[in-house]
Amino acid sequence: MSYPYDSFNVEDLHTVDEGVVEHLFPLLRNDTKPWDFLIGHFLGVDHVGHRLGPDHPVMKAKLEQMDNVLRSVVDLLDDDTLLVLMGDHGMDRKGDHGGDTELEVTAAVWFYSKGRPVFNPVASISPSLLPMSTFPGALIPHRSIQQIDLVPSLALMLGLPIPFNNLGSIVPELFWDDIAGQRFDQALRLNVEQLKRYLQTYRASPHGSELDASWSILETLYAQTTAEGLEPTVEKDGSWASLKDLWGTVSEDKESVKTWSAMNNYLRTTLAICRHLWAQFNITLITMGLVLLVSGTVAIAALWLKLGQLKDDWEAQTDGFLREGMYGLAVGIILGTASLLLWSSAKGVEPWQTVLFAGSVTSCLAVIISARPKLSLSHLKSFPIVLVLHAAAFASNSFTVWEDRIITFLLLSTLAPSVLTGFAAPTARLRYRILGFSVLFAVCVRLIAISTVCREEQQPHCHVTFFASATITASPTPVLVLAIPTALALPYFIRRILRISQSDKGLAAIFLPWILPAILLQGAAAWLLEWAESSDIVPEYVSLVRIARTLLGWGAIGGALAIGASLWRVIPLCLHVSASQPTSPTEKTEVTVLGFSNAFGSPYLMFWCIALGVFYAVNQLTAQIVLGLTTVAIVAYLEVLDSVHDVNNLNIAFASSTPSSILDMESPRGGNSAVVFSEITPLALLALHTFYATGHQSTISSIQWKAAFVLTSTLKYPISPVLVVLNEFSAQFLLALGTPLVALWNLAPLPHPTAIVQARRESVRAALGMMLYHGTLLLGSAVASAWLRRHLMVWKIFAPRFMNAAATLAVVDLALLLGIGVGVSRISERVGKLFGAKGAKTQKVQ
Repeated sequence: MSYPYDSFNVEDLHTVDEGVVEHLFPLLRNDTKPWDFLIGHFLGVDHVGHRLGPDHPVMKAKLEQMDNVLRSVVDLLDDDTLLVLMGDHGMDRKGDHGGDTELEVTAAVWFYSKGRPVFNPVASISPSLLPMSTFPGALIPHRSIQQIDLVPSLALMLGLPIPFNNLGSIVPELFWDDIAGQRFDQALRLNVEQLKRYLQTYRASPHGSELDASWSILETLYAQTTAEGLEPTVEKDGSWASLKDLWGTVSEDKESVKTWSAMNNYLRTTLAICRHLWAQFNITLITMGLVLLVSGTVAIAALWLKLGQLKDDWEAQTDGFLREGMYGLAVGIILGTASLLLWSSAKGVEPWQTVLFAGSVTSCLAVIISARPKLSLSHLKSFPIVLVLHAAAFASNSFTVWEDRIITFLLLSTLAPSVLTGFAAPTARLRYRILGFSVLFAVCVRLIAISTVCREEQQPHCHVTFFASATITASPTPVLVLAIPTALALPYFIRRILRISQSDKGLAAIFLPWILPAILLQGAAAWLLEWAESSDIVPEYVSLVRIARTLLGWGAIGGALAIGASLWRVIPLCLHVSASQPTSPTEKTEVTVLGFSNAFGSPYLMFWCIALGVFYAVNQLTAQIVLGLTTVAIVAYLEVLDSVHDVNNLNIAFASSTPSSILDMESPRGGNSAVVFSEITPLALLALHTFYATGHQSTISSIQWKAAFVLTSTLKYPISPVLVVLNEFSAQFLLALGTPLVALWNLAPLPHPTAIVQARRESVRAALGMMLYHGTLLLGSAVASAWLRRHLMVWKIFAPRFMNAAATLAVVDLALLLGIGVGVSRISERVGKLFGAKGAKTQKVQ
């Protein structure tokens, strides 16, 4: 019989526990005892830890409830019933689990028998059979067992055979109810013979050759277990004998202790060998993956460089490169299939993997060959030293652990060239703009760095600031105070920046004062209500608070996607166009366009703000303030970049024979208009900087499960998992989506259609630059994980960072496709229609 409940609804602290109590006690009180093995899995303590943290008052109440339940269970026990109280895992200092820290993988276990003693208190067991460990924070070591040992122990106590493929060892205390250890001796022999039979069967299987290198060691250890007078306990026909039939006499002498230690050594060594064998790495697949990553990264780099050398026909040539890539894919698939017909696939490699690898690599090679750029020594001047250092840092476990701190240094270092340009600016206005916005950017970066969550390896040198404390998952008090002001101030700041270029008209005049503040306010209010509900401030209105949270969540996300996106689709431009009637038949109509100089950048920023509204709502209050600071940093950086371009263009114009060309509206943006890789690097670093500051790390335990309940009070598929993913990768998506702004910011739409061609081309190059940065990080983490695959910390540090890099690249690619395919495409289309139609009229722009 079973009574299932939803186990993932961490918002519900009581339903599962109450359900267990409801069905557990009637079974215990039933005199007919219609059960042999009864499991009650309580989840309230687990959920409280995830949602509120271990130091929250609700945890005390939940533990008191569990204490009362345990006392009642003990009172109802029969004399021949064994009670096992255990945790399936522990929790870290803030109540989460999923990692491999000592706090997370260690839990208490308690065996209790009301009648017959499980362990004879007079007996003395050899310390070699009783491993000890010191729990974090404990002063003395305690007895410890492995979870895998529970299965053989409980199986024998129930009179059942040990499961065939179990590698555990029995718990000595559960079979030592006499002084000499006779029952333990028989149980241990059963355990040894079960494992011996499994190894023999495994070695006879097709994969049995894996044991060849260790077989002699295992045979030697087994021989030591069958000393004279201690024969195996399995009958010749292979059937299992019951413990009472095998009851014998064992003298408590040194020879017995020696043999028991030999048996225990055999069991534990077998477990260690099997664990080692089953943690094998397929070098062939690893090499294929690295080759594919290298070829893909080189292909992206080739396209990046080639697009910088193409002009107006770049789209046609790019289509040619992609066509060559498709041809290469087809050829590779054919070659991969043919290779399988001529030669067998490599060991451990499936045929479909061979075909997929061949097609992908040849596709990349085709793109590299067709799009090979003209290289010169000038490319060395723009060598991406920051990217190389960042990717190389993954070869060190310390650098990987402290990546959040390293990124702060690298990010601020990327600002140095702009600051130097600011000091050398030819006009006071440009100098003040560059230096002022650089300071604003640096301040935002430093403020963002204040928000942290700590991973185990950073202790004791890291202090949690994202939450109220390391053990309470509520937001800090200053964050609660600043949540609403931040939601109101952010749209005002964006509008104030757009006013500099007179591009706060059109859509911006509607979206920024009314729609965006409403979206952000609802997102902040929903999380403030979550805090109020968790703090038990209004216990009598909990149901109403939950309804309000859900409505506010839908209002924020629905408002952004339905109202904001629809409005942007209809009127994406942030321009104000007015026409004056001619005073004579010979005069042309004069058209005044406000916001002309930022015709591409401002509407794309509105497009980006729609996504900001969605991600704002799925992030906790501290993360919302971080996202606000990130938005300010992005806009400040764009202003720095635009002013640096102005300085460079002025210097080029002054050095030319026609300095007045800088005043010609019909001339394209100056000679330095092409996006350079160093302009993309700060945004890529800011994405990771924001990722860490929004309460995340490259660890499973840092996942914020609360986000799953922004739109629903219970777990709902697929909404809840999608919300968790949005929360996890908010920073990477938003910064990738904002990458085209590097090419579009303060780019005027004339001359037509050259400006539109430039906007589209440089936006694609910016996107390729962002892909190249994150692709190189993925390559660096993959190489480090492969090279250090036998490192003690591979699964704790290197592999999680590799998985994070892989997921990040997928998110970045998706965001860039959305930005280029929807945002840039729609804006270019509308700008082209507007200024193409007005080409015959006299224009006055501001």
